[in-house]
Amino acid sequence: MKSLGEILNSTIYFFKQKQLQRARLVAEELIAHVLQMKRLDLYMQFDRPLIEAELEELRPLVKRAVQKEPLEYILGQVAFYNTDLTLTRAVLIPRPETEILVNLVCKELKTLPLEGKVAWDLCTGSGCIGIALKKACPELSVSLSDLSKEALDVARNNALQNGVEVECIEGDLLTAFQGKKADIVLCNPPYVAEQEYSSLDPSVRDFEPKMALVGGEEGLDFYRRLKKELPSLLNPGAKIFLEIGSLQGAALQTLFSDPCWKRGRVEKDWAGHERFFFLEFE
Repeated sequence: MKSLGEILNSTIYFFKQKQLQRARLVAEELIAHVLQMKRLDLYMQFDRPLIEAELEELRPLVKRAVQKEPLEYILGQVAFYNTDLTLTRAVLIPRPETEILVNLVCKELKTLPLEGKVAWDLCTGSGCIGIALKKACPELSVSLSDLSKEALDVARNNALQNGVEVECIEGDLLTAFQGKKADIVLCNPPYVAEQEYSSLDPSVRDFEPKMALVGGEEGLDFYRRLKKELPSLLNPGAKIFLEIGSLQGAALQTLFSDPCWKRGRVEKDWAGHERFFFLEFE
């Protein structure tokens, strides 16, 4: 019977042989997941023997990792801006950049009266943006929407898991909100250009849902729809917060140049890339 330390070291070695990135981290996470302990606790129990049932649970996870499946899907969970989210391959993996978006939004809303205000999280996926916003600003009335029923099921479960009350609506972008009005709209839409899709990292291209990634030939289809469809659904002074591709800032500035839009600005992520576009409705 092999010890935890032996299994950990052999798994790390195996991952390195397979040229898996973050070999030690992935090995630690998988073994900690199987043993239901924290990663750091692994090193406090190096001599602990692993029984066959634990090894049987670990082996298929190791195989999935070697096939370059993202760790977040293997574990089925991820931490995101003070929330713990369940993931399936029906939704994108929430990125650190999107945490930056939520943080910027919360800072901007912090000084505003939010009682009775309505916020929509479009293309919600896992629900990460809307759920994190509701936890940070509980006085907001928050709705999550997505075209994918499977994604919306994940979002609904995550809302329950995090103890927040949000509305979950199935629909194509804004079709679910006809006849309603919003004060705050957040959206991380598909914005990868069609020709860029094949060059994405295999861990993204081969595992994450294409419909949540590709936004048409130039990656701008959803922004064009928002420009056209949003005005009739916004209250005066409504704030719009969008995540964008790193080369799309100028295009968004041009797209939202009509007089009804004001204070349009591009914000950068921690790497200095253009990543967010904020504007207000007149």
